[in-house]
Amino acid sequence: MSLSVRVEQHGGPEVMQLVDLPLQPPGAGQLRVRHQAIGLNFIDTYQRAGLYKVALPSGMGSEAAGTVSAVGPGVSGFAVGDRIAYAGGPLGAYSEERLLPAANAVKLPANVSVEAAAALMLKGMTAWYLLHRTFPVRPGTTLLMHAAAGGVGSVLVPWAKQLGATVIGTAGSAEKAGLAREAGCDHVILYREQDFAAEVRKLTGGSGVDVVYDSVGKDTFAGSLDSLRRRGTLVSFGNASGKVPPFEPVLLAEKGSLFLTRPRLVDHIATRAELETAANALFAVIASGVVKPEIRQRYPLREAARAHAEMEARQTTGASLLLP
Repeated sequence: MSLSVRVEQHGGPEVMQLVDLPLQPPGAGQLRVRHQAIGLNFIDTYQRAGLYKVALPSGMGSEAAGTVSAVGPGVSGFAVGDRIAYAGGPLGAYSEERLLPAANAVKLPANVSVEAAAALMLKGMTAWYLLHRTFPVRPGTTLLMHAAAGGVGSVLVPWAKQLGATVIGTAGSAEKAGLAREAGCDHVILYREQDFAAEVRKLTGGSGVDVVYDSVGKDTFAGSLDSLRRRGTLVSFGNASGKVPPFEPVLLAEKGSLFLTRPRLVDHIATRAELETAANALFAVIASGVVKPEIRQRYPLREAARAHAEMEARQTTGASLLLP
């Protein structure tokens, strides 16, 4: 049996139920994985609440690390005892042990811990595609990162600095502003106290930034557009404050022939080669110390509901883990 979190209806953290599920042998193309650490991500709350629709009943969680406990028919490249990590694929990471398509797993190098991998796989590969694929950051790029002390922000900021960017971050409190500066932000704006778009204009001599990475959504969308230089790019990759309301595309022209994109990780790791490229790039910056696993919250698996409540209340910083 495997202790697992299940949801049978959408709603608040209270809809998550703890259940014991029977363990099956892995089928063709599958691994059975014993989790040692499980990543918590804001997208998990979207799926639980119904903002992102999932078929119910469902498991929860899409990121974890652990060891292979059994290998199914037709699987090559993995053996019992291998340390692996994954992000994406069928939901079900909130569990002690599970079946996983082998195509979703990557082996962990010796210099990356299971906790680091579980904390950073999804957030780190997201930072990778944002910086290297969606808007390729180069020396001289000036960018605005919302929620710079959050899960993705704490990875993207130091990685962007390593690439030669000037990084402006937003934060919701003095404590989070301090964490954003520690991560490498050149400037931090307290968005609850300041007009962040006006501050960005001041910091850039009136020109605006090349790119805004915005996971907040509704509350920051208009200001993010106003923070961009002519022909700048807004990367909207999350909805922490709610969905962006409808708008006329001509608004992008009126504000300087702006570009807008709404990417997602699954489209950047759709092939085995893409997954390995993303994971290996992440493992390299972890091993070199450029990106550090800032794990500031650890919760027992049984307290997944509390973890969700604290994430949604903005009471967490950096990365959070569930521990089986």
